Amino acid sequence: MPAARESLLDAAYAALARRPWSAVRMVDVAAVAGVSRQTLYNEFGSKEGLARALVRREADAYLAGVDRALATHTDARERLAAAAEWTATAARGNALVRAMLTGCWSERLPAPTLSAVPSSSAVPAQRRADGPLPSPADFVALVRDRAVTVLSAPGAHKADTAELGRSCELAFRLALSCLSAPPPEGGVTDLVRTALQRQPIRF
Repeated sequence: MPAARESLLDAAYAALARRPWSAVRMVDVAAVAGVSRQTLYNEFGSKEGLARALVRREADAYLAGVDRALATHTDARERLAAAAEWTATAARGNALVRAMLTGCWSERLPAPTLSAVPSSSAVPAQRRADGPLPSPADFVALVRDRAVTVLSAPGAHKADTAELGRSCELAFRLALSCLSAPPPEGGVTDLVRTALQRQPIRF
């Protein structure tokens, strides 16, 4: 991603931490990023375009964190527990991630439509941001499928893969439940470990 675009997204994210999205001004975002307002409009087209790009970036960063968590251990249950813990941590630290995962958008946040919007942008990253944004159900499927890909044995039987998918989805849905009713420190990991020990699938 070009440096100017990344700086503008950083500035927009920082502004959102201080004030509601409705009070974030494009001119201020451009000034903090050290670029002209015209550069901002060239990159994003509008404030709505900036919001979509910001949401897309945070979604991508969250999913990259899932991939890292799944790669942290050799034991499959520990990998899923790590991904669940990352989900809870990311949602606690990032209001946009929490809103994307739960579908609960507060009035302080931008709330772009999840469906694709018409895009005439010459910027490839913006055309992607103008495409569909993931819903909570999309995240369930994305995380489940990533986990299945990492944890599946080569040549695994279809029924085993389906059972693994259910276990992976269970781990993620447990993590999501912890967003509304947080367990004690470390509780997400323990909850997922315990639940997966009772699963019939052999990891």
